[in-house]
Amino acid sequence: MWSAYPTWLNPGDNAWQMTAATLVGLMSVPGLVVLYGGVMQKRWSVNSMMMAFTGFAVVLIAWVLYAFHMAFGDPMHIFGATHGFLANIWGKPADVLGHVGEQGQASIPLIKTGPPFHFPTSTLVYFQFVFAGITPLLMLGSVLGRFNFKAWIPFVLLWCSLIYTVNAFGIWGGGWFAQHGALDYSGGYVIHLAAGVSGFVAAAVVGPRLRRDREVDAPNNLLMVATGAGLLWLGWNGFNGGDPYYAGASASAAVLNTNLACATAFLGWVALDYLTGNKPSLIGSVNGMITGLVAITPAAGYVNGWGALAIGAIGTIVVYLALNYLSRVRPFRNVDDTLGVIYTHGFAGLTGGLLVGVFADPKMVIYPGLGKTADITPFAGLIHGSATLLKEQVWAGLWVIGFCAIGTFIILKIVGLVVPLRMTEADMEEGDLAVHGHEVYPSDVPSLGFPSGTGGWTPAGAPVQTPTSP
Repeated sequence: MWSAYPTWLNPGDNAWQMTAATLVGLMSVPGLVVLYGGVMQKRWSVNSMMMAFTGFAVVLIAWVLYAFHMAFGDPMHIFGATHGFLANIWGKPADVLGHVGEQGQASIPLIKTGPPFHFPTSTLVYFQFVFAGITPLLMLGSVLGRFNFKAWIPFVLLWCSLIYTVNAFGIWGGGWFAQHGALDYSGGYVIHLAAGVSGFVAAAVVGPRLRRDREVDAPNNLLMVATGAGLLWLGWNGFNGGDPYYAGASASAAVLNTNLACATAFLGWVALDYLTGNKPSLIGSVNGMITGLVAITPAAGYVNGWGALAIGAIGTIVVYLALNYLSRVRPFRNVDDTLGVIYTHGFAGLTGGLLVGVFADPKMVIYPGLGKTADITPFAGLIHGSATLLKEQVWAGLWVIGFCAIGTFIILKIVGLVVPLRMTEADMEEGDLAVHGHEVYPSDVPSLGFPSGTGGWTPAGAPVQTPTSP
């Protein structure tokens, strides 16, 4: 008898995986779109939202044409190497369009431990796409207000193809760092540390915003900021809850830990504001919320509740001090990181990744072999009696920092040879109207922005003056 479900497909696992992917997608569209559109000055709102939408679309096309297999396929064996680092750092490019249509069972070639996936290839491709898609959007936060829209598209394409896929393969796809025991549950290194470092380098290369944008850095719509932040908080349930790849106990633990760390960090940021004599602001509190979410991301399914609470608290203290005090010294004070991505994602991702090596609990309810990482059981954290995992977390973190910094710099220089990375001064002065031809809050006054006015314009509802003869 014909069945809609092959023997290997579990409807519950498949449904949760697609739901989790959609939650992660909502973090980008509209989550980050709305947040960026609200947190920037009025004349940069449309540009910020357009760049986020465009980056998301560019990554999807590249992902299904070749990039998915570069991150989760067979090893490329660079320069013919069959063993060692060069053999296990990058996957072979290949399209998945035909295979998606076949709806075959998903798999990751280098992962040999653990049960097989109980959902089709198309589900895995889309789930991993939303992670790849959000990463350059996070990086975008560092360069808002001056990055040339025409340069953004080729930059995202190259960065996704040459930087993201390497980190994903090495840590998630069964490559070099995974083989040595490094753990990154949902992207503290692959996504957030990479975005923070790359965004900081991009901000340094492109240069700062106009002086007036830096001096009057006021959001145009705090309601949009709050809405975007709320989508990030709840969307993160899919971010971390989908990474066990099955709808079981590990997913539940990861979701609970995620919300616990987020709440701890949010309230911790408010407390630090009071302790330092500042008023608790919405923007600051959102930074605290994001810090907690980022810090728990590499650890969500590897730590118990106490570990999640500790990571949320420690992450907040580290990022708060970095954002408010470390930012005053070189090189941080010399780089105009628009939204402080190096702090809320770079510092938070690194902190969370290192704390995996401290708080990882071998008693957590996870099955052996998580599909994209090694079995955690032999790698207890420092407080559980082993320093082995912490050592591997340090090496993986150093790799991501160095590789992303150098790789991003090279890609920017290459793109800059073809199209200017920085907007013209005239475009930066005018903003959205110059770049996109419209603004986020259109006025019914056609002379807006033209000091000399527009001749012949009559306000709506005003009586028309008919010339009279003398």
